[in-house]
Amino acid sequence: MTLKMKLAAGVFCALACMPMVAETAPKSDTMHRWEVTSKDTGGTLLFSDSPEYVDRPGILYQDTVNGEVRVLYYHLNNTKVPQKVAVVLENANSEEKYNIVQVTRGGTAKPSEYYLWVGKNTQRQYFGEKELDLVLLLKNRKRLLQSGMDEIVLQPGELVYGVYDFKVDHPVKTSVIMYPAKADPVEFIEKAKVLPRDSVALRGTYKGMDRVITSEREYDPERDGIVYIMLADNKLDKYKTGVDATDGSQTMNYGNYGVLYKIAIPVKKGAPKVQYYLSPLGGVYAGIMTVRRGRSPHTKLIETPEGPGYFGDQTALEPESVSKAREEGTALFGNNMELADLGCYDNSVPNYFEFSPPGASNLPACLILMPAGE
Repeated sequence: MTLKMKLAAGVFCALACMPMVAETAPKSDTMHRWEVTSKDTGGTLLFSDSPEYVDRPGILYQDTVNGEVRVLYYHLNNTKVPQKVAVVLENANSEEKYNIVQVTRGGTAKPSEYYLWVGKNTQRQYFGEKELDLVLLLKNRKRLLQSGMDEIVLQPGELVYGVYDFKVDHPVKTSVIMYPAKADPVEFIEKAKVLPRDSVALRGTYKGMDRVITSEREYDPERDGIVYIMLADNKLDKYKTGVDATDGSQTMNYGNYGVLYKIAIPVKKGAPKVQYYLSPLGGVYAGIMTVRRGRSPHTKLIETPEGPGYFGDQTALEPESVSKAREEGTALFGNNMELADLGCYDNSVPNYFEFSPPGASNLPACLILMPAGE
């Protein structure tokens, strides 16, 4: 997703909102790695991003799944004529006459040549209001996951990116296809062939589509100072491995795209407020996160960064010694870091953050917790 990127038009956004540090907090700008536990849970992730630049119609990825499923597709129309991309479902339940698919969450942005804009706005839809829809699959019948997919046209050079969660009690054959703009997708797939993956090979089926990150020890801002948690660096936070169901080969999800991170770091009750930041370390970045407080059913969307633009482009390339020191447990909180403000919260109730690597953005990213004054 990040190897063939165009920069989106937008405002450079490096947040300079620095917190006031509590008097009892450490004065050092040294950050320490916070020890976390990580567990993959949930259902199956179907990831379709290869070929990323699609030069002819065909099946982009395909597998038969059951239970909880997330499908992510990210493809660019590299032909010279308008095309469409859709997810086609086929009832693969041999014992029942019908199959019911419950769509629980999802969205896709309008196709565009501004890839970072597409990435951020697809996440805005995915993390926004929950999607509730039912798709009835009769025996030996095919339907689109969302009927509106057949209305989205990709002009040459445009990118489309979509993420959808659904539940199904019986097996469903799920196919991501690119097809001519005037074709019927269900008729097209009857004769379509699976396209070969490109050299990056970003596609596959991955078990455990959610990653829960927490810690055994409570964070105490007065005692612990500034701490950081690495996200999607493949060193402290490993990439997922899976299988390309079209040919049985092993595959790796470079960047953990489509993985939903559920982050809940316990904080000492009665401690001062905690300031949270997200900092991109791999290059340009634009996405969305959410935060939920305690048992509240409501979540707040957080733009990373705030506004229509992107950030991460002003962060200087770091020497290997700095990267190695961060892996070993220490880093500096400095003026050269670009920060997205995730909020300042008291500790009366736990905070639950959701994060997922956005399409078109670079990884890794760094979650920072630090003391904040009133």
